[in-house]
Amino acid sequence: QVQLRESGGGLVQAGGSLRLSCVASGRTSSNKYAMGWFRQTPGQDRAFVGTIVWNDGSTYYHDSAKGRFTISKDNSKNTVYLQMNSLRSEDTGVYYCATKEIWDYMSDYDLFTHYDYWGQGTQVTVSS
Repeated sequence: QVQLRESGGGLVQAGGSLRLSCVASGRTSSNKYAMGWFRQTPGQDRAFVGTIVWNDGSTYYHDSAKGRFTISKDNSKNTVYLQMNSLRSEDTGVYYCATKEIWDYMSDYDLFTHYDYWGQGTQVTVSS
């Protein structure tokens, strides 16, 4: 029932920046939600990049993203953003946004996996 649509991917030189967007639609529940970002490289499983809890704005990042990537949201636009700075070649891949419901009994570790709805992905290529 939830539809996610990413945009903003493209070609960028190493050391450059890029901002991805993900627009969510069709959500009807009042539960808490997490909006996550994942990267997939050919031959690899989708890897967790970071996530934001929609309701309070708290964020969590994979170690490779800490200090370089920032996740934010715009409630009025139902949009989450992934701001990527100091990009490196290993950041290359297809980036997906995803969402899941979260519950109070869950630990923070549960924010890193088991997302239920996914966007179509957007390609990010970092040269060199």
